[in-house]
Amino acid sequence: MKKKTAATPARDSQQETSWLARLGPGVVTGAADDDPSGIATYSQAGARFGLNMLWTVLLTYPLMAAIQIISARIGRVSGRGLASNMRRHYPRWILHVTVLMLVVANTINIAADLAAMGDAVRLLVGGPARWYAVGFGLLSLGLQIFIPYHRYVRVLKWLTLALLAYVAVIFTIHIDWAQVGRAVVWPRASLTPDYITTVVAVLGTTISPYLFFWQASEEVEQIKSQPGGKSIRKEPRNARAELGRIQIDTYVGMGFSNLVAFFIMLTSALTLHAHGITSIDTSAQAAQALRPIAGDFAFMLFAAGIVGTGLLAVPVLAGSAAYAMAGSFKWASSLEYRPALAKEFYGVIALATLGGMAIDFLPLDPVRGLYWSAVVNGVISAPIMVVMMLMATNRQVMGRFVIRGGLKVFGWLATVLMAGTVLAMAVTALSPG
Repeated sequence: MKKKTAATPARDSQQETSWLARLGPGVVTGAADDDPSGIATYSQAGARFGLNMLWTVLLTYPLMAAIQIISARIGRVSGRGLASNMRRHYPRWILHVTVLMLVVANTINIAADLAAMGDAVRLLVGGPARWYAVGFGLLSLGLQIFIPYHRYVRVLKWLTLALLAYVAVIFTIHIDWAQVGRAVVWPRASLTPDYITTVVAVLGTTISPYLFFWQASEEVEQIKSQPGGKSIRKEPRNARAELGRIQIDTYVGMGFSNLVAFFIMLTSALTLHAHGITSIDTSAQAAQALRPIAGDFAFMLFAAGIVGTGLLAVPVLAGSAAYAMAGSFKWASSLEYRPALAKEFYGVIALATLGGMAIDFLPLDPVRGLYWSAVVNGVISAPIMVVMMLMATNRQVMGRFVIRGGLKVFGWLATVLMAGTVLAMAVTALSPG
């Protein structure tokens, strides 16, 4: 049973300075980015456009890292999550519209991820995919409710290893690296609506709103999980160490995330696209399509990875929705608290997870919405990123720790790129012919 107190066993100096101890919210956030919906989007991009979409993964790395560092710094410096800061410093309508869109998008994403996990197990061992999905949903919900954050985060860290399955897949097929290099440096891009929409989908699944809210909130959780923990504004002597940790953690996490995304897209391009398979609607379908082309081993790795990444992503999706709602309405919010002490917070986690499970039983195919879910994430990311950048340069929020220099430049570049791509998608979609 959870306790309200945030006190945890004091960490010794060796644990504090170890390389692994520096990895936490950034690594978990980056790995959660490669959830089954992300896998489906990257697979679809590779299948549809071959090697000509790989450049997007390399382009997004520094931009994704910058925007996630900014979200983490907002949480660590202010001691509050994004929604709480938005409530305190910006018009309420911006907050409520943003949080509503986030909760709806996350619930649909949970449904798609659970369905993909169920399909993956069915492909591996047979049986009822929907009931596997229910089992995974209940497992995820139970872990969040009954295991305190400081223990649960260790489970999430180990689940990130599931992503290595997608690195391993690449060694089962032949690769002409010279051809790959040429495609990355000089892709055959186009201005067709399909191509631009796919770029938005890739950006939307790579730079996603739920990741912003989750990483900022997890920094706040880390403060709460430390005896006498305080925000950087309240205890500035820790600023150098904590901000340095955030950078290392986030660069490693986002690098791992983008490396896996690159390999998923590359695998799909060299197998599915090369064999004329240009339409992939689900991550499980991508795994199944690999089987006759790359063999049983590649198929099993790909399918098993879907389950592992889903177990990692579902709590992040549900948790980020709960943090956003709690911050909006000043509810108690912490994965360290007992459910009785944070009823509304855990209620949102339960509703988002159970809602996702229920969607899987409707006469709809939620997994077909994965691609468009990524597009929606891209669309709503732009205004959220604008607010985040204003927040990170606001002394009322950040004190003397407002962002500067390269971090500020790359944060605005990421924001402008996202907004510009969404605008280009809208223009091409509305253009005649």
